[in-house]
Amino acid sequence: MANLILIDYVLLIVAAWLLIGLTGLLMLRRTLAVAHILFPLGAIGAVALGIVGLLGCTAATQTVVLPLGLPGLPFHFRLDSLSSFFLFVLGVLSAGVSIFSAGYFRKEEGTPSGLLCLQYHACLVSMVLLLIANDAYSFMIAWESMSLTATLLVMANHRLAEVRRAGFLYFLISHVGALALLLVFGLLQADTGDYTFANMRSQHLDIFWGSIAFFLALFGFGAKAGILPLHVWLPEAHPAAPSPISALMSGFVLKTGIYGVLRVTFDLLHMQIWWWGALTLALGLATALFGVVFSAAQTDMKRLLAYSSIENIGLMFVGIGLTILFRAYDMTTFAALSLTATLYHVASHAAFKSLLFLGTGTVLHATGERNLGHLGGLMRYMPWVAWPALVGVLAAAGLPPFGGFISEWLLIQSFLFTPELPNSFLNMLIPVVAAVIALVGALAGYVMVKFFAIIFLGQPREQKLTQAHDANNWERLGFLWLVVACILLGLFPVQIIQTIDRVTMTLIGQGIGATVATNGWLLLAPVTLARSSYSPVIFVMALIACFGLVFLLVRRLYHGRFRRAAPWGCGYPFQTARMQDTAEGFGQPIREIFSSFFRMTRELPSAFDLVPRYKVTIEDPFWGLLYRPIAALTERIGHLVGRLQQGRIAVYLLYSFLTLLLLLLLVVTL
Repeated sequence: MANLILIDYVLLIVAAWLLIGLTGLLMLRRTLAVAHILFPLGAIGAVALGIVGLLGCTAATQTVVLPLGLPGLPFHFRLDSLSSFFLFVLGVLSAGVSIFSAGYFRKEEGTPSGLLCLQYHACLVSMVLLLIANDAYSFMIAWESMSLTATLLVMANHRLAEVRRAGFLYFLISHVGALALLLVFGLLQADTGDYTFANMRSQHLDIFWGSIAFFLALFGFGAKAGILPLHVWLPEAHPAAPSPISALMSGFVLKTGIYGVLRVTFDLLHMQIWWWGALTLALGLATALFGVVFSAAQTDMKRLLAYSSIENIGLMFVGIGLTILFRAYDMTTFAALSLTATLYHVASHAAFKSLLFLGTGTVLHATGERNLGHLGGLMRYMPWVAWPALVGVLAAAGLPPFGGFISEWLLIQSFLFTPELPNSFLNMLIPVVAAVIALVGALAGYVMVKFFAIIFLGQPREQKLTQAHDANNWERLGFLWLVVACILLGLFPVQIIQTIDRVTMTLIGQGIGATVATNGWLLLAPVTLARSSYSPVIFVMALIACFGLVFLLVRRLYHGRFRRAAPWGCGYPFQTARMQDTAEGFGQPIREIFSSFFRMTRELPSAFDLVPRYKVTIEDPFWGLLYRPIAALTERIGHLVGRLQQGRIAVYLLYSFLTLLLLLLLVVTL
């Protein structure tokens, strides 16, 4: 298998996806044909990509040069373990999303179905080319293509003004980040004129310019990933986009930012400095805490999941920060552990968050509601949405035996070794960071309870919910695919860590695969058994045994029969949906505790209102603190510059003359 030219297969899949997308133009408005033929074909390509990515994780590095682009600037592509791992994640994720899309798109979302198919597969192609790019030229073309196609997908329902605003915001912040990436590659090539990654690997920048390159990369890739304060596009774009697109963006488009940081920091730069790690760690921690607190206060189910994605991206940056810290002090084993936790969370988050976004899409189609305050009791009417969503919720809450628990557990294990850092300041500070990470995990569980309970449990809050239809067969198949991914990530961590091990060996020269393999596949001990261990299979068997014992005791020994009765209602038998906890009420404790995080406006009823109304509006504080002042300053500068346009040729000639005169004076002075 290692002798296969895997990169050729990757390019064949790219060509197949492009052909599928272009075929969509021939079926421009034949929605069912596009959905039931082209999207399943795209899913087959995604499965093939996942297989190639999995094989590539253990295969030798492969390169190819294609005579595309401008003269003298061919496209250099490279398939190594890092790009293979992300290709594997992309393949698995996009297969589930494509299968689900075959049942989801039953009518146009504003954009003609065939054109949407082209944009979707072009976005997939852009991400694949981005992951295998081996020079700055092909990387930036793939990066900009991904940004453009993702913007078009976000704006699928472009007839709505808020959708257009969300697409513009995403496009704007993406391009601000792209400017930073251009500067990064300009620094990394070290004035050689050679923009291939091979040349950048051979350069050795000093600490100052290396730090500038790292900070620019953190900014540029962070804008795509959604770290503070560049996160504002995320809660706007996810509600605006169709749910399969939200799943793709949260599941993988955000991860291209993680990929970029890893590629620049551990591959193209030859050094890692401890305060780079401290800064990344602090930034990730702030992002995680901010995201989970705002997620708890949301009443829109897609905005709730968007802020939850910000929280998880923050955890990934925390893992990257720890890896840089350990690597800077040459503690490679612990660096491998924290990097493994980060990559594991990349895969886990892709599975459970895309599953949750697809679930919200089905709920939205069936009810027409996105507001949590208008939902409830859907488990009775949509069981095929409820139980996959429950799996996603348990994984997102970090509970065993799912992948979300493994990745967060590995991250916590990484923190347990920070007292061995030879830095007294960090040794004093890191335990506080670990405590905040534990708080973030607890709040994430709180958010997921709110999400599932408000939507699926209790009684329907509106009469129309009783007419909600369940997921169709295509949607169920997409759910099952991602549910299996969540379960496998939770039950077989040893095998997955051994796959990730090749990536950590490539980036930092050390892995933990050999260590975890010594105890067999049933027991996960990332460092030593004396430190900590976990067995997911034994945990599941014990859980099943507990349920079986309870069933046996109740069914056989207690009364031997089932008895159905209404649940206890506090002594009041006439419960209605209005007596259930609302999304606002559920999030009120968080709003009160973390009130300094929010910009809240309250609409209070008076004693004379015939229809009393209470409303709380929560705004992201970064809009008022950062973005609105920048927008006002930009508008003022635009007005000043606009005054230069007089519409008279004589005035323009005067500008040219004054400019030449100023340049002449500068030359004479110098």
